[in-house]
Amino acid sequence: MAQQTAPFSRFEWTIAWRYLRARRADGGVSVMTWISLVGILLAVAALIITMAVRAGFRAEFVDTILGSNAHVTVYNALEVNEAGQTTRVMPDYAARAEAISKVDGVTRVAPLVRGNVMANNIDENTGAQVFGISEEDFAGLPRIANPSTAKGDIKRFNEGVAVGQEMAQTLNLSLGDTIKLISPNGVKTAFGTSPRVNVYEVVYIFSAGRYDIDNVRIYMPFAEAQSFFNREGVADELEVMVEDPEAIDDMSVELLAAAGERSLLWTWRDRSGGFLRALAIEDTVMFVLMSVLVLIASLNIVSGLVMLVKNKGRDIGILRTMGLTEGSVMRVFFICGALVGVIGTIFGVIIGCLFALYFDQILAFVNGASGGDVWDASVRGIYKLPAKLMWQDVVKAVSLSLVLSCVVTIFPARRAARMNPVEALRYE
Repeated sequence: MAQQTAPFSRFEWTIAWRYLRARRADGGVSVMTWISLVGILLAVAALIITMAVRAGFRAEFVDTILGSNAHVTVYNALEVNEAGQTTRVMPDYAARAEAISKVDGVTRVAPLVRGNVMANNIDENTGAQVFGISEEDFAGLPRIANPSTAKGDIKRFNEGVAVGQEMAQTLNLSLGDTIKLISPNGVKTAFGTSPRVNVYEVVYIFSAGRYDIDNVRIYMPFAEAQSFFNREGVADELEVMVEDPEAIDDMSVELLAAAGERSLLWTWRDRSGGFLRALAIEDTVMFVLMSVLVLIASLNIVSGLVMLVKNKGRDIGILRTMGLTEGSVMRVFFICGALVGVIGTIFGVIIGCLFALYFDQILAFVNGASGGDVWDASVRGIYKLPAKLMWQDVVKAVSLSLVLSCVVTIFPARRAARMNPVEALRYE
């Protein structure tokens, strides 16, 4: 009766390693082994790179939202004023801002005046959104008041206006130039309302990291915006910043209570929730598709093992007649397949992580080699596509690859273990 051996003994590893290294002339399948290994390598690397790019895109997109827009916008419900017109203005904006600032987790509350204008410089025209904000609050916008991406002196904000870099390029503006702003709702006279036209010096050019912001947004001192848009003594809304934007939904009730009657909230999730949900769905779909790629690569291991079992039929018969158990034979071929998966996964992780870490340089090279058309900010919205390598994504990729590699190896290994030694040696 065959003597039982300890599972995964040293001799089982030795036999498996010899089979993997054997050339085809000696009954091995080295070419299939290399194909399987490279397939696993590329599939794991592609999965890690894809997840890193998706994580980087979401992080950059959310950062541009939170760094240049309010986490929560507080505004009034519509009401009818004495003139019979509907309005949302806030006469008591200062008191309400103070009440909201006392809510736990709120870091800043800034009154805003907003309006749409036509921006002009010589023969160039474009539509623009004007945000009236105080100098102190303007300096607290992370993406806007960023010395590494902006031009000009932010301390001169009260002396002119700040414009986005894309608008500056569209209107051929540079620091010190003047920009003409035209508002249709201007001076009220006995003959009606005439457009208001003012000229301001460009004292600051910013880049928020989002094309749609840099292309349309202008920041103006709060008092000047009140005068320009006929908002004397009132504000249009309150811009609220919080410590943890991800937990903004939990703060909504408390913020509404502090804001008072007629108050409504518009959070950053409300503004971009549809796009973020689409990103989440796309992440799931991409992971499933790339997982199928890993599965296909793992199936190459099955092909290689089936050929290996067929070529090593004589060896299996001899080993069985010498007393090797079915379990030992199964473990030998299981090790053969699992080793291919493990080695391929290790090198795939290395290549995938290196690609993700140097993704900016690689994308810049590809963008330069293709003439700069790979990443168009006017289409994509953001100026760059970063890769954010997260250990959770690496663990998921490694786990998926190892599990699939081991599972698909079981079936050809069982076939080898159940081979009848008499049939294997009959024609030898």
